[in-house]
Amino acid sequence: MQFKHPEILYFLFLLIVPILVHLFQFRRFKKEYFTNVRFLSALSVQTRKSSKIKKWLLLASRLLFMLFLILAFAQPFFEAKDNSNATNEMYIILDNSFSMQAKGKKGELLRRSVQELLENTPENVNFSLITNSETYWNTDIKSIQNSLQNLKYSALPFQLDQLMAKVKSHKSAFKKDIVVITDAVGLDKKQLKNIDKNDIPYFIIPKAEQKNNVAVDSVSIHETLDNFYEISVELSNYGEDFKPIPIAVYNQNKLIAKTLVNFETKKKSVLFTIPKQDFHGSISITDNGLEYDNTLYFSISKTKKINVISIGEAEKSNFLSRIYTPDEFNFSNSSIGTLDYNSLEKQDVIILNELDEIPQALQITLKSFVEKGGNLVLIPSAKNTAANLNSFLTNFGAIQFNSIENTEKLISKINFNHPLFASVFENKITNFQYPKTKASFKISGSNPAALYNEDQTPFLTSLPNPISAVYVFSAPINITNSNFQQSPLIVPTFYKMAMSNHKNAVTVLTIGDSKPYFVDVLLSKDAILSVKNSTEQFIPIQQILNNKVKLTFNDYPVQAGNFEIYNQKTPVENISFNYSRTESDLATANENLLSDYKIIDSVATVFDTLQTERTDNQIWKWFVIFALLFLIIEIAILKFLK
Repeated sequence: MQFKHPEILYFLFLLIVPILVHLFQFRRFKKEYFTNVRFLSALSVQTRKSSKIKKWLLLASRLLFMLFLILAFAQPFFEAKDNSNATNEMYIILDNSFSMQAKGKKGELLRRSVQELLENTPENVNFSLITNSETYWNTDIKSIQNSLQNLKYSALPFQLDQLMAKVKSHKSAFKKDIVVITDAVGLDKKQLKNIDKNDIPYFIIPKAEQKNNVAVDSVSIHETLDNFYEISVELSNYGEDFKPIPIAVYNQNKLIAKTLVNFETKKKSVLFTIPKQDFHGSISITDNGLEYDNTLYFSISKTKKINVISIGEAEKSNFLSRIYTPDEFNFSNSSIGTLDYNSLEKQDVIILNELDEIPQALQITLKSFVEKGGNLVLIPSAKNTAANLNSFLTNFGAIQFNSIENTEKLISKINFNHPLFASVFENKITNFQYPKTKASFKISGSNPAALYNEDQTPFLTSLPNPISAVYVFSAPINITNSNFQQSPLIVPTFYKMAMSNHKNAVTVLTIGDSKPYFVDVLLSKDAILSVKNSTEQFIPIQQILNNKVKLTFNDYPVQAGNFEIYNQKTPVENISFNYSRTESDLATANENLLSDYKIIDSVATVFDTLQTERTDNQIWKWFVIFALLFLIIEIAILKFLK
């Protein structure tokens, strides 16, 4: 037991006062007997005995009254169990990712968590609230009541390590109590590594009642007909509920097609035929799971022809004219002697086809071309030297040519995971007619190759950057040195090299993806592009690149939907944004990773636990009660005891 005001205990010396009074009342007197009162002698002895008991009882009650009264003023208490953390600051991390749309016993997990915070957080408690998208420092529950009630779901996935880093960056002289409210969907061990041991985390894990969910994953053009597009819609079914669901296609909010989807497997492709025209709409389903992944927005614009130029001898470029056909490409060939350097700025792809030497002026132009988003393909000449090739390629990345080897090699391995061959092959091909080369350079670099020789050396590799790519062959592919032109691989390889980093017919962007987007528009120096729809407007990060503008959206827009890109008041292009589908699988909740931490069932329990463990047990009231009790006893003794 401890005392809040121990100096009051000096008043215990006052207990000597009733003792002195008592002794004074007990002083001895000389006895004298008179003849006329002798008959009262026996009665006098009895009276003195009862009076003596009464005085002892009065002394005890007065001493105890004063003792308890003095102790009450000294305010005794028992120290709290967790007294060392009584000054901790409170931080609440609230997961508002889309997985919190799942239904629990009392409704949506996020809405129920917000309601618990509003109902059970004491009004006098200061805390900081951190969500995926919002941060409120040093506030109280009344101040952020409206913000909590209007809290929206965030397109940003729940990343505990990043939110904990925010808490850690908020410098304070006190320890921190951190309450994390999350369904643990997508949680992994890496996110738990950086939790500060000095801080005390409490986890509240609201759980979904059912984890069945269907998501619209992607859309692509399956086939292009004369007057129609056949689009393929990819759906994913998570859980065990394989009931049929309705799916509809809308263009400008107008219903185009509708059907019912039956799930035999967890993945399903659905084909729709739509008119071959500009499309700016969505695909929508109805299920009992999460809402955010039920709609996929997409746009289809008239595809613009890609400008491709081959620099080299015309005889060696004939095969390219058969790949880059006029319906999709504007293909041209020029020798190095007749090359118009000004025309290179208008190209999307430049192919250096076996040039014996690359002039310095062309090297400077090509470096600028790649930096502005153009794709470059290098097919080396056997007459060129490794030193010259290395000098040229240092402008684009780390890759080295060694001297040419006059050894026949088979091209025997396809890297199906390389971005160049993404979605090209339905199945992995293991046995095909291997093309070969008679002479080739041996090249080395840190980037994985797209095609390998039989000795595991690269035949085709790339030097990618965020806005373009440089593709490098290790050998000449003319018909004298190689039969690669007769291989089935040549068409998808050169076609994809021209199409990479260029928009296809379907535009589907993901919010939060930092990959740049190119708009074919010619802007003046002071002009800017803006993106807007009926509910939201923003200006993306942009860079003018000749006749293109590079846009970077980062975390914009806030909400998914169909948008338009504007040059001032003039619409330039349709564009569509969607949320990432990383939250769709509710079965990825990893609450078992939190077994080493304190898991509490509700917000009320958190505050009750902290108050119980960190509040001193004040017992001065009991001492006041005892003091009053002995005062009443004293009064009773005086009144009723004779």
